[in-house]
Amino acid sequence: MVLAAVDARAIALGLAPGLRLADARARVPELAALPCAPAQDAALLDWLAEACDRYTPMVATAPPQGLLLDITGCCHSYASAAALARDAEARLARLGLTARTALAGTPEAALALAEFGVAEAGLLPLAALAAEPATELALRRAGLRSLTDVARQPSPALAARFGAALVERLARLLGQVDSRITPRRHIASVAAEQRFAAPLVHSEAALAAIEALALRCSVTLAERGQGGRRFAAALFRADGHVAHLAVSTAAPVRDPKLLIRLLRERIGALADPLDPGFGYDLIRLEVPEVAPLAASQLQLEGGSLADAELMALVDRLGVRLGTGRIRRLCAGDSHIPEQAAFELPFASAGASAGSAFWPSLLSGEPPSRPLKLFDPPQSIEVLAEVPDGPPRRFRWRRQVHDVVRQEGPERIAAQWWRRADGAGLTRDYYRVEDAAGHRFWLFRHGLYGTEKPSPGWYLHGLFA
Repeated sequence: MVLAAVDARAIALGLAPGLRLADARARVPELAALPCAPAQDAALLDWLAEACDRYTPMVATAPPQGLLLDITGCCHSYASAAALARDAEARLARLGLTARTALAGTPEAALALAEFGVAEAGLLPLAALAAEPATELALRRAGLRSLTDVARQPSPALAARFGAALVERLARLLGQVDSRITPRRHIASVAAEQRFAAPLVHSEAALAAIEALALRCSVTLAERGQGGRRFAAALFRADGHVAHLAVSTAAPVRDPKLLIRLLRERIGALADPLDPGFGYDLIRLEVPEVAPLAASQLQLEGGSLADAELMALVDRLGVRLGTGRIRRLCAGDSHIPEQAAFELPFASAGASAGSAFWPSLLSGEPPSRPLKLFDPPQSIEVLAEVPDGPPRRFRWRRQVHDVVRQEGPERIAAQWWRRADGAGLTRDYYRVEDAAGHRFWLFRHGLYGTEKPSPGWYLHGLFA
């Protein structure tokens, strides 16, 4: 068993990673050793990266113990970049964590400066190049001890002797080439944030702050002719915890009052209630998904008041039940019943009231086809007066149904143009009602005598 990581006090006592645990206890009998837990370390690193979103949305992790923050243009709330780094160190210290921070022009240089604890990139040891042991040994034998010594050598000679990767790594460490980090999350195009000198300890005050941020975002969206399809609020607590609230809408919106109503619905549906704890000292509202939204007038030449009410209902149901559970039927380019409509989330792109597939439902007429179909159709036994006539009795799931009313047939031909041999069976559909008042949608698969000597019958759907 060996030491995987040590703290500052252990380093001061002469302990280092890689030392055997028995040897370490021999040096420091009162040593407190805990089992190594890489998964928990990774979870803590992700939690810290999420907390660092208060400084910049451009945050990346460098496992096992590194964080990279691109703070370009994010220091307006602090006196300088160094002040921002000191604030991060102070917050980590309050959590019982130690950290070494460094500022540099490239992510590689900043991470190396923090890891080796030097002030300038030129003073970094050869280990910062992360080269193969044989390469590092060859550089040492050549009398090179730091990056400054390596940088004095001609680049073509270094590339020819040790490879182009070493020269590229050296240029990144010295800031001679521009490089970027890959942030953990997508950067929203519209965002607003508010910092508080005195943390907010009441949820109502936090909602009022979010409404003010929503108003600022709505102004930006209106200038761009856009609306938000998804809104995400991050509430940063003074102890480092970050609470996230997100709502999605069926159609683009930018009304702050509507957003607050949806957020209240979201808070009411939370399994873990929103807890301000020590108070929120920073609240950020982002609009990660936007869509075009032009100005409109309701109830003008037919208007769209019903559409707006439908969208508002879908938004409220989506917040409580989940946006994926609110579905809609979208027409497909086929006359085959099982391919004529597709069930999609209502909040998907392009969803609108005009995408409803069954117009008879809106007109008050009974539907000519069931809303839900069996997939695949279920085979049934049918008794008819004549082979090509309507059904008089059928057996389904071991139960006999006597047909008292029937309507049909509705003949649907096969898609012969999609078959290589042009073959396909015709379907004759019947809407039937049994003695108990249940209504069914049946079809005979194939024309009697011409397409099939004994066509089979199937139950395709049930009417509500």
